[in-house]
Amino acid sequence: MLYDIIIIGGGPAGLTAAVYARRANKTALVIEKGTFGGQITYSPKVENIPGFLALSGNEFAEKMVEQAMEQGADIECAEVTEVIDGEIKTVKTDSGDFEGKSVIVATGAKHRMLGLEREEEFVGEGISFCAVCDGAFYAGKTVAVIGGGNSALQEAIMLSDLCKKVYVVQNLERLTGEQRLQEMLMQKSNVEIILGTTVESLMGEDSLNGIVIKKGENRQTLLIDGMFVAIGLIPQNEIVEDLITLNQWGYVDAGESCITSKSGIFAAGDCRSKRIRQVATACSDGAVAAIAACDYVDSLKQ
Repeated sequence: MLYDIIIIGGGPAGLTAAVYARRANKTALVIEKGTFGGQITYSPKVENIPGFLALSGNEFAEKMVEQAMEQGADIECAEVTEVIDGEIKTVKTDSGDFEGKSVIVATGAKHRMLGLEREEEFVGEGISFCAVCDGAFYAGKTVAVIGGGNSALQEAIMLSDLCKKVYVVQNLERLTGEQRLQEMLMQKSNVEIILGTTVESLMGEDSLNGIVIKKGENRQTLLIDGMFVAIGLIPQNEIVEDLITLNQWGYVDAGESCITSKSGIFAAGDCRSKRIRQVATACSDGAVAAIAACDYVDSLKQ
């Protein structure tokens, strides 16, 4: 089957794109290699999605998949290995090849992990990556923020207004975030900054309740209720790195129009260059990319 639009990635951006494509009466295929919903599935409770007082990330993902399928989008669980450009685009996967008139890259970005034993197990059970999303769960509690760049400092500042105690653990001997953010953080009486220190191991049974940190040969145990890892994101754009222009950090070089350097290929969500990476902005990208792809497909008929 020749699809009007093939969407690579089944997160909020990709699934929103599928809904908009189908509402424009375009055939659409969503290909997802892992969990539909993307990073939001790590959040046990989400309260910043318009229209919902609160729901889990998994619930939100299920609703989006159901909506896309109800609109008539096809869903394929497979890993994309290559995208071949041409008048007709070929998307090669480990389950076969698919052809489309246009492609939307919505592959997302994954959080950089510490590489510790049981780390994946504790994600959503004490380990988080987003203070905006999950900070309220730790009101009046003790947390650690791992990292020293702008993102980490912003997370720590936000958490300091909610939490009893905030540790900032940075592996370098200095913070690398903006001076203004450092000064704001220094003014917080409930924040303790620990430099030149790494997290060696995680503690807890069913959920995280502490970490062991190491500086040189000295080790220390911090009893905490949660840990926010803020050491960067890794865009998942390897499959298109030789096809479309990426910026120096590996994100798709596409603006708010979601149009890439290659005709007929669009980008949406966390995989593209942008300042704010939230569910609402991912959904916005999905709508914009889908409409742009629909316009492109219509132009082929002229």
